[in-house]
Amino acid sequence: MATPDFIRTLRACAGNQLLWLPGVTALVLDDEGRVLLNRRSDNGRWSLIGGIPDPGEQPAACAVREVFEETAVRCVAERVVLVQALDPVRYDNGDVCQYMDTTFYCRPVGGEARVNDDESLEVGWFSLDALPDLSEFALFRIKQTMSDAPTWFDPVV
Repeated sequence: MATPDFIRTLRACAGNQLLWLPGVTALVLDDEGRVLLNRRSDNGRWSLIGGIPDPGEQPAACAVREVFEETAVRCVAERVVLVQALDPVRYDNGDVCQYMDTTFYCRPVGGEARVNDDESLEVGWFSLDALPDLSEFALFRIKQTMSDAPTWFDPVV
């Protein structure tokens, strides 16, 4: 995944220490109930589409932008599925980030799914009964989207 310029600037001052960053995930479902996935170039795994908002960018706009950038599919964000603070991640270069993920259900409105940048090796639509191997992160988001439940968040104890 390409590191946004604003994060490179922060890293120049912060070094490898923990950065708290926003993140978005887009769960795109078509009229046939298929989910749009990409096989990531950084780890070779199938995944939901996601990314980091640019400074000042609204999370829903980021989700729509990331879907187009990575898959050439145009979509609209319909609702917030969940909001979740994720565990910190340590990258190979020593950088540590922790993301506040906002996941959106998105509806496709145009374009043909294809690899559209260097972040994806493959892109495709998958029926829910024929998903490739996915992380628990992705499976939980699919489950929450399909449940039509209110926006999920970790309840305060």
